[in-house]
Amino acid sequence: MKKNITKALKIIIPLGIGAILVWYSLSSATSQELKDLWILITSADPFWVGLSVVIGLLSHVSRAYRWRYLATPLGYSSRLSTSFMAVMVGYLSNLGIPRSGEFFRAATLSNYESIPFQKSLGTIITERIIDLVMLLIIVFLAFVFNTQTLSTYFLDQNINPLKIVYVLLGGVFLMGIGFLVIKKLKIPFIEKLRQFVLGIYEGMLSVFEMKNKGHFIVHTILIWIAYVLMLYVVKFSVPEIYDLSFSAILMVFVAGSLAMMTSNGGFGAYPLFVGLALLLFGVEKTVGEAYGWIIWGSQTLMNIVVGGLSFILLPIFSKKK
Repeated sequence: MKKNITKALKIIIPLGIGAILVWYSLSSATSQELKDLWILITSADPFWVGLSVVIGLLSHVSRAYRWRYLATPLGYSSRLSTSFMAVMVGYLSNLGIPRSGEFFRAATLSNYESIPFQKSLGTIITERIIDLVMLLIIVFLAFVFNTQTLSTYFLDQNINPLKIVYVLLGGVFLMGIGFLVIKKLKIPFIEKLRQFVLGIYEGMLSVFEMKNKGHFIVHTILIWIAYVLMLYVVKFSVPEIYDLSFSAILMVFVAGSLAMMTSNGGFGAYPLFVGLALLLFGVEKTVGEAYGWIIWGSQTLMNIVVGGLSFILLPIFSKKK
């Protein structure tokens, strides 16, 4: 009973947060702003929106291809079609249960490609660690390219950036202490968990044993270039932000990444965060949020359609070995 309640809360709470943010965004707008928002969204140039979707889809293909380099050192292989559909099923599950995609993807590969779940999960965690590094690089570039804009904002709002750094460092320190405490405990459950973690760890080490490290790095760079390009090309679908700078797009990317951590797939949060980020660059709230809705809506629709088809087609095209 408690497990069912916990699972339900994991779905309901993020969706509730997203719904509240949608309500806040719409209720704080005037009737004219709502009308303008709708016009901006419905009049977006479909060519640029479609191009963004294609770029997003190619990034997922590249992610599926990249993962196969991690599985090879462990003595396993996966068909590209299976890996791609597993990636898309993972993205689809994230829309329902935040951060569940990695587990669904590992389970899918275990079921259809006979790859041990914990080792598959280990390689996926390795991917996430590498992707986190790439995200931090983009965050760094976004702050470097927008130093003057951010400095002005922090001064106006009387915000001390060092306090944010201290909070982050404190969180990392507490996580490290918690890990050391768990490691020292001699409890049967902890021992089983330790064995499971060791399997994940073995999967993570595969990154050091790859024969095609160069190809892996190239795919990693391509994936993240595609992520930024997805946002960049959509700006041409909204005439009001044609001249939006690349540095502003990087800041939008950072804001969108934070939004994705807030609710299911960024529901409600993504347009709001993007709109807030663009206020720094003098873009009207309505225009910024419309831009956010166009990006979020097109990519989410693609994930639902392709992810749903992948879920249906997996048993057909990926017979269990």
